[in-house]
Amino acid sequence: MSDRILHIDADRYDEVVLRAERPVVLDFYSTECPPCEALATKFEALAAVYGEDVRFVKIHRQDNRPLAQSLGVTSSPTLIFYRDGVPTGDRLTGGIRRVDVERNLRALLPVERADVLATRVPRTRTECDVLIVGSGPAGLTAGIYSAQARFKTIAIDRAMPGGNLSITHQVSNFPGFIEPQPGYMLAHAMSEQSAKAGVMHRSAVDLTRVDLAAKEVEIDGVETIHARKIIIATGSSPRPIGVKGETEYRGRGLSYCATCDAKYYQDKHVVVIGGGNSAVEESLFIAKFASRITVVHQFDTFQANKASQEALFANPKISVLFGHEPREFVKVGDTVGEVVVQNLATGDFHRIACDGVFIFAGMRPNLEPFAGAFDLDGFGYVRVAEDMRTNVPDVFAAGDVRSKPFRQMTTAVSDGTIAAMAIARELGD
Repeated sequence: MSDRILHIDADRYDEVVLRAERPVVLDFYSTECPPCEALATKFEALAAVYGEDVRFVKIHRQDNRPLAQSLGVTSSPTLIFYRDGVPTGDRLTGGIRRVDVERNLRALLPVERADVLATRVPRTRTECDVLIVGSGPAGLTAGIYSAQARFKTIAIDRAMPGGNLSITHQVSNFPGFIEPQPGYMLAHAMSEQSAKAGVMHRSAVDLTRVDLAAKEVEIDGVETIHARKIIIATGSSPRPIGVKGETEYRGRGLSYCATCDAKYYQDKHVVVIGGGNSAVEESLFIAKFASRITVVHQFDTFQANKASQEALFANPKISVLFGHEPREFVKVGDTVGEVVVQNLATGDFHRIACDGVFIFAGMRPNLEPFAGAFDLDGFGYVRVAEDMRTNVPDVFAAGDVRSKPFRQMTTAVSDGTIAAMAIARELGD
């Protein structure tokens, strides 16, 4: 640990943090905490630059629970920024990005001094055999195969490893598990397995420059990584439906993630938009919390698998409004409180009062950093050959980002396997 980082317990909090003569950034961390590990290297690097002007402090949350609870710290890591003993700026938690930490550090200092320190941030260059962009099931599997083949492998991700698997409440169809498994546990196990195999992870980072022709990317504006081969495994994200109020109220009563937010709707009425597997299966999960669910679907039948449909129709908490589409999300108080829907047969409109909305309307590929680079299908997914090779030399694509008829965890794992084995064959020649 950097000599500019001070590790304290709660008995020194007043002295070191509240009575400090300079600004302070306080990190509540835990052991066996992947987001804490991902933050640690960023924290140390920033301490080397800003440590003369800002005091960097760490407190082990498990050993100092009363203090953490008194400060409202309920997760690790949590960063709190102080000026003159008073919390200021953002409170950062979870997979914390370097850019957010640095923005808050700069806000603690005079502008002129912050600008001077920014010029001292070191830039590095790293060479590797295989660079994997994205750490969902496809990327993690590719990493395991690549690292076990003794190739220097780096995996980068804008969040923590696991991708959408991390926010899937249960996986019931992954071979080898008789009982359904929590998605986050499978994601954690895959991530740990990849690290044990030798994959070097750069998590919760920003992709600030991409040059696929040169086979290099820059992360967080400070590290350039050059690779012999690249695998794009950036996955997909929930597709917005373009209804009035959707953008404005996202995170304020409107969600795309049942695992993340269903717990906030205990004994409340929720509207679910969609009729595919995700909409039906996640409605069943939300029903564990909500007292009432109204599913709004544009067609007269669901597209979900039959078993999930039967479970939904058998659940007394869930009612379905077929042949309708949402036209507006209306705020009541500080959150979404009504959904305006239209009957597609009659054209009539009516309002559904609710406490929250979940949208499950399909996914779209995460390809923003690579605009114009790849040959795409009609839906915007990357076309690949049988060995996952794209039209860009030495660049492969795997998982939900590529063009294919089915997107499941098992197909993502298969893609990652194929891409890594194809690369290993080429690098081994």
